[in-house]
Amino acid sequence: MKRRDALKLAGLALILPAASVARANEPFQIIEPAQKADDPSKIEVLEFFHYGCPHCRDFHPLITAWKKKLPADVVFRAVPAVWNNAQLGGLARLYYAAEITGNLAALEPAIFAAVQDDKRPLFEEAQVSEWVSGKVSDVAKFIETYKSFGVGSMVQRADQLARAMKIQGVPSMVIGGRYMTSASLSGSHENTLKTADDLIARVRKERAGN
Repeated sequence: MKRRDALKLAGLALILPAASVARANEPFQIIEPAQKADDPSKIEVLEFFHYGCPHCRDFHPLITAWKKKLPADVVFRAVPAVWNNAQLGGLARLYYAAEITGNLAALEPAIFAAVQDDKRPLFEEAQVSEWVSGKVSDVAKFIETYKSFGVGSMVQRADQLARAMKIQGVPSMVIGGRYMTSASLSGSHENTLKTADDLIARVRKERAGN
């Protein structure tokens, strides 16, 4: 889903900055300037997504299986797209609260379904509290985490990353802070993961000086 479409769904209209230009006949874009990873000893792979995006929902089981097979020198991190939008920010809070409390794997398919099929406004605290009741062992702890300063900082950081990496649509993958790929560039979700594998190998060779 394109950033413009996501913001229109929230009743917003923005003039978007120019995106990175894809290289001719290549299923990826180069990010300039390249962005530093949290752990420079690893090849960082980021997936930008949000729960209201049907393409992200389709991609989710594929990337869930893919990331389990990553080599030891690669670290994967999902990053919720926010784009300075309050509703997407609320969904990002839900993601990080689920991740921190250890409930993400169990809740994530249901979050996609609740947002897209049931049209639940899970960007609001009251709705989140009601929805997670019976789904997590400690609702009070979950909501405390959801409202925490730490989660708020993580949401802000996610928004900063998307801006720095010029993310205009989701799902998108960024490899090594340098290369971005997506189904719109590669042709399909499956090709996106194949491209990501190729880019991981490319970054590894570049770091080795080959």
